[in-house]
Amino acid sequence: MRLLGLCLSTAVLALAATAPPPVTFYKDALPVLQKNCQTCHRPGESGPMSFLGYETTRPWAKAIKTAVLTKKMPPWFADPHYGKFSNDRSMAQADIDTLVSWADTGAQAGNPKDAPKPIDWVEGWRIGKPDQVISMPVAFNIPASGTIDYQYIVIPTGFTEDKFVQLSEARPGNPAVVHHIIAFIREPGNPWLKEAQPGVPFVPRERARRAEEEAKNGDKPKQQDGGGFGDFLAGYAPGTLPNVMKPGQAKLVKAGSDLVLQMHYTANGKATTDISKIGIVFATTKPTERVLTLAASNASFAIPPGDSNYQVDSKLTLQDDAMLINLLPHMHFRGKSFEYRVTYPSGETETLLDVPHYDFNWQLSYIFAEPRKIPAGSKLEATAWYDNSPNNKFNPDPTQTVHWGDQTFQEMMIGFFNYKVPADSPEPHPTPRPTAAQQ
Repeated sequence: MRLLGLCLSTAVLALAATAPPPVTFYKDALPVLQKNCQTCHRPGESGPMSFLGYETTRPWAKAIKTAVLTKKMPPWFADPHYGKFSNDRSMAQADIDTLVSWADTGAQAGNPKDAPKPIDWVEGWRIGKPDQVISMPVAFNIPASGTIDYQYIVIPTGFTEDKFVQLSEARPGNPAVVHHIIAFIREPGNPWLKEAQPGVPFVPRERARRAEEEAKNGDKPKQQDGGGFGDFLAGYAPGTLPNVMKPGQAKLVKAGSDLVLQMHYTANGKATTDISKIGIVFATTKPTERVLTLAASNASFAIPPGDSNYQVDSKLTLQDDAMLINLLPHMHFRGKSFEYRVTYPSGETETLLDVPHYDFNWQLSYIFAEPRKIPAGSKLEATAWYDNSPNNKFNPDPTQTVHWGDQTFQEMMIGFFNYKVPADSPEPHPTPRPTAAQQ
């Protein structure tokens, strides 16, 4: 019996020696969360819970397991069969396995001494500490209810010399009511919004008059003037990440330029206020490449009631060679899927990006791992599909015919893209300048 007991003890000790160590929060899960989740899941950011520490993360262990197994988190919607992207947020399988094992084995804390060094997050900014913050000078009052026209706020930069911006971020002061922000660069001499007073929220008179007439007559919008009169600097929408360019690349903001903030507010049942701002990090050396933004869009559509797969196409022909950097599809709640293609002068067509399951709550940009050279004469094409049926749980009203419009109960079809040119190029633009009506 003593021999049998000794053998059993030896076997237990051997098994314990070969058993893998327990998966713990501080040693195993926290490094994965730092790499994949804390950008959003920390105080003041879009994630509804914080994953900085054990006490705030432990209650969500099972939810984390489900989110990573279903690939719901981190959000990434590109079909891997088309294109390679440097900002691919798909979680590595080893990281998924770690979080699942942590949840399955009791979500243990472990030894705090095993924790990695905390990331020194800059509160309120994802780009680190900005070199300059450009803010709305006064608060805008948002009513408790009703539809709010786009507000345009002209803010002088005060720049006395040309500036190259490498990082930029739009931050809502009150995310509960800010649907989106777009910061345009209005260069000196540009007459766009010339009637607007600096710092004072402004609704273009023609836009307001036209919107009233269309609403009264039940007509669809016949013209859009939301932008296109200045280069894009930064933007905010659900899930949007800051505009981060590689070393050597930057946006040009000429001396004497203004920023024009296009503010889209949505009432949420409580009267409140907002002061949003733009953070800027300047290039430390003169860049070799200038980045600009264009879009292929189509505002002439009418999505029938109940249609579950309505298709809208847009395209533009490049007049000069272009080096594409990234792509950003934009639709509203009925958006279903989106695809970018290029048809070369030879007639060959290539799919650049396929987003089979578009999610309005995550306005993602897809940055090419290597810039794509698109020769002059190529057609950059975009196709969007919409689900206006009752099966779309986000659909505001499947009984309505849906047209282009600013509000989220309407729709948009825009395929944004960034391209780069040599920094000393004279006023580069690979497509003909659009007219106001086209915008």
